Amino acid sequence: MAAPTPHIPATADEGPMSYAIFQLARAHRARAAAMLREMDLHPGQELLLMHLLDRDGQTQSELLESVGLDHSTVSKSLRRMQDAGLLIREPAEHDRRVMVVHLTDKGRALREPLAAMWRALEETSALNLSAQQAESFVRTAYAITDAINSHALPREES
Repeated sequence: MAAPTPHIPATADEGPMSYAIFQLARAHRARAAAMLREMDLHPGQELLLMHLLDRDGQTQSELLESVGLDHSTVSKSLRRMQDAGLLIREPAEHDRRVMVVHLTDKGRALREPLAAMWRALEETSALNLSAQQAESFVRTAYAITDAINSHALPREES
């Protein structure tokens, strides 16, 4: 049975690739969010955990730069994660205004469940693709990301 053809608004004809990316990102995020809820995590928290699993003891500023989210989102996520017992934040020895983030044992214990979640999400995402198509998609996605990130938005004139 063939998948139903989605209704694409006429205005999206001006940017069919962009509309497809939007739909893909929305579907992927929804699936990932459902999987994260099963782990009592909110979207974005897994990225912070993965960066801390790679290198524990980062400053909040380093984490901000790593995940590319805004300050308030990261701060709120870290507060929730601290309340859940996944990490602790403490002032740096060299500068008490700088907060250093460390995983707790409970946070470190999420390494394999997170890896399993990403494996399952990858399997689901690539279900209808050959290995070559999946590899090509990854290259294409990063090329699009680079193009978007290198094209700065014009500043508004005051």
